[in-house]
Amino acid sequence: MNKQKKGILFLLTGPSGVGKKTIWQPLINLPELKLVFSVSCTTRNKRPNEIEGVDYFFKTKEEFEKMIKNNGLLEYATYANNYYGTPKSFVDQVRKEGKNILLELEPQGGLNIIKMFKENKDSNFVSIFIAPENIDVLKERLLERSTESIDVITQRIKQAEWEIQQATAYQHMIINKTGCQKETTDTLYNIIIDAIRKNKSK
Repeated sequence: MNKQKKGILFLLTGPSGVGKKTIWQPLINLPELKLVFSVSCTTRNKRPNEIEGVDYFFKTKEEFEKMIKNNGLLEYATYANNYYGTPKSFVDQVRKEGKNILLELEPQGGLNIIKMFKENKDSNFVSIFIAPENIDVLKERLLERSTESIDVITQRIKQAEWEIQQATAYQHMIINKTGCQKETTDTLYNIIIDAIRKNKSK
């Protein structure tokens, strides 16, 4: 009997407002990709259209810090004065079942994951950075979203400038051009399916 191959972890990251979710969402139910979305925990406020346990697990600061203390997170980072983290047990279980997991993170958390996978010598890992055409386009998208104050948006833009400089740490970079979302999604699909084929042939 063939041993079940461990699933691949696909790390998708990029600055806030770059359109990460819009890019990966059309792929999540494609049977050939066997993708499961990893729901992260956060202490930031829930936006009106977000659902608990689907978009995020929303935690208080105290709840989140308890998870850190109990080593219950694969990684965590502080971003715009809030915690973000990945529940460890969920990711491990999905990969043991031979399914692939899609992990969408802020770039700071993404760098932590890259470091960890290198240290563990786990080759079933693909890192992808989604970049905007330029900072002005990113600022426009954040303003159009109208979910945060100007002060928070200014903070996110400053953070994004640093994040884009870290893109070279990732295996792949995709530029999400305005009006070209389908092309960006197709590029992401090709990266994922190629990695799955390579994993099968190991």
